[in-house]
Amino acid sequence: MDIPSLAAPRSRSRLDGRHILLFGAGTANEAGQGWSLREVSDRVYGVGEATALVYARHGAVVTCVDVDFAAATATAELIRSEGGAAFAFACDATRSEEVKGTIERSLAFNGRIDVLHNNIGIAKMGGPVECSEDDFDRIISVNLKSMYLTCKWALPVMERQRKGAIVNISSFAAVRFTVPWIAYAASKGGVNALTMSVAAQYAAKGVRCNAIAPGLLSTPMVQSAHKRNHAGIEDMMRSRDDSVPMLWQGEGWDVGEAAAFLASDEARFITGQVLFVDGGSTVVMPSKPWSPSGGDGP
Repeated sequence: MDIPSLAAPRSRSRLDGRHILLFGAGTANEAGQGWSLREVSDRVYGVGEATALVYARHGAVVTCVDVDFAAATATAELIRSEGGAAFAFACDATRSEEVKGTIERSLAFNGRIDVLHNNIGIAKMGGPVECSEDDFDRIISVNLKSMYLTCKWALPVMERQRKGAIVNISSFAAVRFTVPWIAYAASKGGVNALTMSVAAQYAAKGVRCNAIAPGLLSTPMVQSAHKRNHAGIEDMMRSRDDSVPMLWQGEGWDVGEAAAFLASDEARFITGQVLFVDGGSTVVMPSKPWSPSGGDGP
């Protein structure tokens, strides 16, 4: 087993030469002006594209995978515009044969898979009564089954390598009630359990598996949802900022930097953990109960 030494001085680029396979690298919502760090910003980034950029800035080669090839390509082009190396693939990660083919194509291009990053996720409002069976099944499939399938086909590669890291994106909604979206919360609870199970089974084989649970984030997806439902988007985003103990919402960059750490050798003794990147939200009680007119999720 290849155990990295941390005794020697290390470069600032944590992931030089590593190959990252990132599922969910695109953004499904229009990029552009939005809300960032308590004020209007000219550009906001989705979690997938920001994370891909962070990985590349740390020296990795990033294969950007998305069900929408144009979205994957857009992220890969962002990386190349900064001088990084990236590929773009299309894949429906709920389909086993497509995931298997993507793993094989990625190996053909890069020769190995150092990091598997699972960022795919969708959400829809509704508690047990309101959520339709079709919506429940789809959300579980997209958010949880996709991670099972990517692990299913990537883990044998990492086991042969005797080294690898997996980073799964969960949510603080897995452990805290935010709004009634039963399928999303259940799927993210499943992500946490899947993460711990993989970590335990593969720990002695040189493969680590961890999850990141973001709290309230300011992303194109969040802002697009609120623009549909609220006329005063700035007031709504300020309200979300104020509900976080640190008084601002996180961004895709915060998730990306946490992922780069968990993927790196600096995290060599960390596996089976869920890292909350939430500005302190999970350590305080909510200021008021959720109500149909005032609740907001991540």
